Amino acid sequence: MPKPSTVEQYIAQFPEATQVILKQIRAVIRKAAPMAEERLGYGMPGYYLNGPLVYFAAYKNHIGFYATPNGHEAFAQAFSKYKQGKGSVQFPLQEPMPFSLIEAVVRYRLQSNSTSATSKKTTQ
Repeated sequence: MPKPSTVEQYIAQFPEATQVILKQIRAVIRKAAPMAEERLGYGMPGYYLNGPLVYFAAYKNHIGFYATPNGHEAFAQAFSKYKQGKGSVQFPLQEPMPFSLIEAVVRYRLQSNSTSATSKKTTQ
């Protein structure tokens, strides 16, 4: 199978039930960050505004969610019930997706990137 070049192609390569979840996550992110640029980054859907916001990826048994550099630290308590890796959290496919948590993280990352971008402009 060729490597996907769009988010739609990325989502389409998964089983139907997983596609539904991926589309829901995508909609949550786009609603929370309508001005963000959507593109594939690191082989997964990524969202960018004043730098990277979040990425997500589907796996056999979970959705990987990536909110680096500071989203994981800020939501450490909320993420603590999920398996985590360096800069990632795994939302099991057999459990309800935490859409409100995903939205909160996106909004946090928007604010963080906005603050960072403003700081950079005032120091230049």
